[in-house]
Amino acid sequence: MTDEIFVKFPRKPPPPFIYAPLRAALSIVFQDEDLLVLSKPSGLLSVPGRLAEHKDCLESRVKDEYPSARIIHRLDMETSGLIVMAMNEHAHRHIGLQFEKRRTSKTYIARVWGELDEDCGHVDLPLICDWPNRPLQKIDLTRGKQAQTDWRVLEREGAQFTRVALTPITGRTHQLRVHMAEIGHPIVGDDFYAHEDAFRAAPRLHLHAHKLSFYHPKDEGLISFESPCPF
Repeated sequence: MTDEIFVKFPRKPPPPFIYAPLRAALSIVFQDEDLLVLSKPSGLLSVPGRLAEHKDCLESRVKDEYPSARIIHRLDMETSGLIVMAMNEHAHRHIGLQFEKRRTSKTYIARVWGELDEDCGHVDLPLICDWPNRPLQKIDLTRGKQAQTDWRVLEREGAQFTRVALTPITGRTHQLRVHMAEIGHPIVGDDFYAHEDAFRAAPRLHLHAHKLSFYHPKDEGLISFESPCPF
């Protein structure tokens, strides 16, 4: 068996991308002098892109109202849900180290294609950037970085869809999307890794950052937040 596994990309190239996120009030879940926890909508970049037309993003919108806020981690543009931002340097450093040391806990909700046979499972497949096709990622058993995901069935929607809770043990780019596609159950609405039927089954990527837990930088107390799933 080859050491390199490619996720299949069966669709023809997409039409030219037009970035036009909807304008809406910030969805603030929690706020204090150290933290700002928000729920990002699907279709909005977490941080500015390289092109001038991609400058609109969650970070810039937050800074318009809270100039001291600093991004700590990111979600894919298509993914909705919880993001925490720091309001000062101490909080930024403290929470950033928690993400780096894997002291945070994150749970995503996704709708995937097909019916999973088991009620839960674990995916352990290393990921590497597919440079000729970046930003796509691929599985490479030799050169890839460790990537692990736990999944658990929440609801079976007939034979066509399954709602699952996804817990990333590591935090690689597109990890959840690639892992679910690789085990034969791509996330519906995924424009990168889903086959045509799964891609067209939803108007957006059905992946939502539902729960986030970490330790408060002031007193080290464990705090947890939830954002209702919009699909």
